[in-house]
Amino acid sequence: MYLERVLCRNFRNFEELMIDLNPNLNIFLGANGQGKTNFLESIYLMATANSHRSSITSEMISWDQEKALVQLLLRRREGKIKLAMRLDKGGRQVEINDNPLDKVKELLGYLNAVLFSPEDLKLVKEGPSHRREFIDLEISQVSRYYNHLLSKYDHILKQRNNLLKSIRDRKSTDREMLSVWDEQLAAVGSKIILKRIEVIDKLKILARLSQRKITEGKENLELEYDISLNNFSKKLGEAELRELFIDSLIAKRDQEISRGYTVIGPHRDDISLKVNEMDLRKYGSQGQQRTAALALKLAELEFMKSETGEYPVLLLDDVFSELDGLRRKALINIIADKIQTIITATDGENLSGIKNNSYNVYQVKKGRIKKRVN
Repeated sequence: MYLERVLCRNFRNFEELMIDLNPNLNIFLGANGQGKTNFLESIYLMATANSHRSSITSEMISWDQEKALVQLLLRRREGKIKLAMRLDKGGRQVEINDNPLDKVKELLGYLNAVLFSPEDLKLVKEGPSHRREFIDLEISQVSRYYNHLLSKYDHILKQRNNLLKSIRDRKSTDREMLSVWDEQLAAVGSKIILKRIEVIDKLKILARLSQRKITEGKENLELEYDISLNNFSKKLGEAELRELFIDSLIAKRDQEISRGYTVIGPHRDDISLKVNEMDLRKYGSQGQQRTAALALKLAELEFMKSETGEYPVLLLDDVFSELDGLRRKALINIIADKIQTIITATDGENLSGIKNNSYNVYQVKKGRIKKRVN
């Protein structure tokens, strides 16, 4: 798949912008604060139905405007698809081929994209929420049903937590209702856990290969799903996992009432990362952590290709300046003429090793983008 055209109107610092893209490589050059990341954000927004920078819709609209529009022309194997998102102070509305959709999340699955930016070091370095978000976004792009499960689980979790707080604060004595929420949380949570394990088992192979390639065979990257349920085994089927989930909730009942929230479940799980059997988050060098983050993103590309039959669009936000020669070379070899890639950089100095047969270069300045003549 590849993007043919991107249109932005009153989005961030773009007053009116229409850019035709190369199916292979597109390089956007410009000083910081000119709009390069805004351009990538508009694309990622259409792939994931969320901005990677802000959850507040009004922040994506130009400061002196009431409405904004992002529109993409996407080419997939089955033909062209026009995606559109209209943003205003009241929220967002989406369209596919000029047909309005009921929910913004219905946009998922049309455009697949992988974003790699300097902030992705958080994926390895910081808390579990970053790794949960990584796996959930990845699966949601290839499975709308999984995203539906996440929304349903979140709703049940909020209701259960509200009841736990009410019991703790003696505003409710309805402990029996907790059993109802236990059943519902376990039913949906078990499906989420099993899907995550299935995907991580695929990712671990792809990430290990990427890590070895980047480090010339010196490092082995290991991924494991770190589940918060006691006595868990991968041999458990869905029904058995659901029962284990319920039993674990009952065992934690007093602790949860005391705290006023649910202490176990997929919202508390993590992904452990090790290099050569060493805990990467605790003991890895920044170079090793950056390599692992890159390996995970390269694995994400291959996973989406295996699930959809097409490579996603790759968005690289000012990452070449952060990579040493070895990692830069590995990334360039992946990019070459098989994945539509959109790169931002302050200058072209770190991009000299790219040898794609076909590419476009654009200059970004004060919210305006102009194609250079190669």
